[in-house]
Amino acid sequence: MNAYRPPAVLSGQTSPPLPTGMAGCHDPAGQAVPCPGTGQDGDGRGQVEGGRGRFAVLPDGTVRDFLTGLHWHPAADALGYPVSFSEALSAVADFNAAAVHGRRDWRMPNRRELRSLVCHGAKNPALWPGHPFRNVFFGRYWTSTSFAGSPAHAWYVHLEGGRVFYERKDRYCLLWPVCGDSHGLAATGQTACFDAAGALMDCAGSGQDGETRHGAAWPAPRFAPGQGRDVVFDRLTGLFWRSRPLGALDATGLPKPCDWGQALAAVAAFAARDGRPWRLPDINELESLTDLSRAFPALPKDHPFRNLGDGLWSATTSFYDPAWAYVLYLGKGAVGVGFKVNREFFAWPVLRPES
Repeated sequence: MNAYRPPAVLSGQTSPPLPTGMAGCHDPAGQAVPCPGTGQDGDGRGQVEGGRGRFAVLPDGTVRDFLTGLHWHPAADALGYPVSFSEALSAVADFNAAAVHGRRDWRMPNRRELRSLVCHGAKNPALWPGHPFRNVFFGRYWTSTSFAGSPAHAWYVHLEGGRVFYERKDRYCLLWPVCGDSHGLAATGQTACFDAAGALMDCAGSGQDGETRHGAAWPAPRFAPGQGRDVVFDRLTGLFWRSRPLGALDATGLPKPCDWGQALAAVAAFAARDGRPWRLPDINELESLTDLSRAFPALPKDHPFRNLGDGLWSATTSFYDPAWAYVLYLGKGAVGVGFKVNREFFAWPVLRPES
């Protein structure tokens, strides 16, 4: 078979966000509409580097993801039952001791690694069509990344629709082990380790994200001035961002939250004034800004952004319910959804250099 060829940009110096998989477009009421000219995720890059040929079951029994380079356990419920965070880490150590599938480099995936499997154009499960995995549960899967805002919790990915939130480490989620090294995925930013009670602990031998630190290292400094006023260049992803969000101004001169349709329209108007193809970012582009070693906000310490608020609209409709769209909850760093007609979140324009 022909191996899947990742986008050329992944072999460069930056780590651009992966495609979301969203191919269709929907209006604020959730009705399907033609994509051209909408500015939505489906009007851009969603399915360009899609799923066909992306995965292959190798002779050792692992599943290779040719887009990221990672090797996954073929059964999404590797243990067959949910476990606590500590039990999941212990189970991975047992996998390595037993050389499951001939490998001794198994680990619990960090948040970016597990999110890399999510297709936002699918539901139940939110995985790329044609994937070869078996026993996929439409629920919560642990990551090795602790929630910086309350380290007695760790992040999970929910495979019903692709949302990302956190759970107490003494509660139960499924384990989906991964091994190998990725190309293109950025590190999460987490460098510390925490026990089940949230106390700092020695990372050595823990198997947590703070020990393994898989993913591309961040440049220092990460952000640089972009071309034009209020433009910031992210040297990790290659994306340009406006330094502050858009929205109608309140009496103090700060932007007010808007609904999803207003967010798309505000970015389109800004692009027309500026003369460059700014657009509302997809959910993977927004998530790429998070620093999971931090919370409130979950952004790198020396970021130059202003007046962002707690929630930011993405251009990615929820495939689970198209009357909703994905939102980055910037304080915590969670990936959730917002009801499109509610005036709750802000619009933050992004620009890709190839646009």
